[in-house]
Amino acid sequence: MASKTHFTVTIPSIPGHVGGTVTCTEPAPQVYLLTLASPPDNRLTPPLCAALLEALDRAEFGGLRNGVLVTTSAIPKFYSNGLDLQLAMGTPGFTEESLYPLFRRFLTYPMPTVALVNGHCFAGGLMLAMHHDYRVFGGGVRGYMAVNELEFGAPLLPPMAGIFREKLSAPVYRTLALEARRFGGGEALEAGIVDVLGGWEDGVMKLVEERKLTTKGKMGVYGMLKEEMYRGQVALLDARGSEVVKAPVLMEREKKRKVEGARRVKAKL
Repeated sequence: MASKTHFTVTIPSIPGHVGGTVTCTEPAPQVYLLTLASPPDNRLTPPLCAALLEALDRAEFGGLRNGVLVTTSAIPKFYSNGLDLQLAMGTPGFTEESLYPLFRRFLTYPMPTVALVNGHCFAGGLMLAMHHDYRVFGGGVRGYMAVNELEFGAPLLPPMAGIFREKLSAPVYRTLALEARRFGGGEALEAGIVDVLGGWEDGVMKLVEERKLTTKGKMGVYGMLKEEMYRGQVALLDARGSEVVKAPVLMEREKKRKVEGARRVKAKL
């Protein structure tokens, strides 16, 4: 897979995360590959989100021809392991200033987007992949896709849950959220979480060629069509101020509900 390199964006290091790079190559004409390399598992930190947003801007506005944009990981074991929960909850404005703008940019990007998932893809990592137009689960990969908030005790916020509601059937969403099932490649394909099983040639390039994806953005309305198609999810991602639902508020509400419930039961004993 001979590639022309267009640019590299640095992911600055922060305490607990070494940083890394997002590199844009062109393995085939008008097929642009953004490769994430932020060891050990491509966590969606504020610097990584910012670097990806910069890469998307450079791919769109930096002189590249309209085509197809693919993301993948340079780390064999992980596409992305999602958020660093402590960092996310301890960084004011993280979701509405870093994470949600990244999701929105992918969801309405003016070129077709493909996530080449070549390792584990958990929680926020799966949300990122779901905001792409297509998903390819790498051939021979032994990784899993899962929404495992149930396992570590975190609620799904509306802009996080919305993309699954938009793109998956209700039974699959239920299995993801309420059972935290880990989907392997075949299961993910059957459930409609991914579109194709395969690697670069037999997965991504076959999808691009069969669906003529390099031609789809040429009229300049591709992103606009997606914005209308997913208007409900776009509205959730665009929420600001008092409209933003925050995890601590949900957790406090649940704590209060349990206290009041215990009080009601005790009063009747």
